[in-house]
Amino acid sequence: MKNQLPPGQFETEKWPVLHQGEIYTFNKETWKFRLFGEVKEEVSLSFDDVMALPKTVSTIDMHCVPTWSKFATTFEGIALREFLSLTSLKEDVNFVKIYGYYNGDPFGYSANLPLDRLLGDDALFVYRWKDTNRDWEDISPKHGFPLRFIPPASFYLWKGTKWVSGIKFMKEDEEGFWEELGYSMTADPFKEDRYR
Repeated sequence: MKNQLPPGQFETEKWPVLHQGEIYTFNKETWKFRLFGEVKEEVSLSFDDVMALPKTVSTIDMHCVPTWSKFATTFEGIALREFLSLTSLKEDVNFVKIYGYYNGDPFGYSANLPLDRLLGDDALFVYRWKDTNRDWEDISPKHGFPLRFIPPASFYLWKGTKWVSGIKFMKEDEEGFWEELGYSMTADPFKEDRYR
């Protein structure tokens, strides 16, 4: 699927900035990352706890619903599967909601995704990136610093929560921020699955 342009998309070498609400100002002392929902015991992690987890480097294509696609972007971050090793899920957990800050509320933004498609190297909580035009650099506050979720290329990028604050594990699918406003629950760019 690498470098495959979905229908209705155009290729760009830039990484356009799109976000809803205020840009979160990182405070290491108050920042927490929660694992909750259908878990046997909730987990709360500090920034240092998260950054001590094993790292993954992966090149992930990005497809955004306003019709741009960016190829050959390499990210370094923590794979979602690393968080699974920190908690025990209850039976029949099939979905997650990845939360992020929205206008000061650490759980004001969310995006829903199927868990089984997030277990590879292309589902990362990223903190730095590079591409063919630049060397490694931290993601900017506008792109989600200190930590932003980048989903696999099989999802539109609105599923890539900025300023992440936690993962809710769920048995049944639930609408996230944009889904409540009429966006697709599944968000497959190769099917132009933008809206309901």
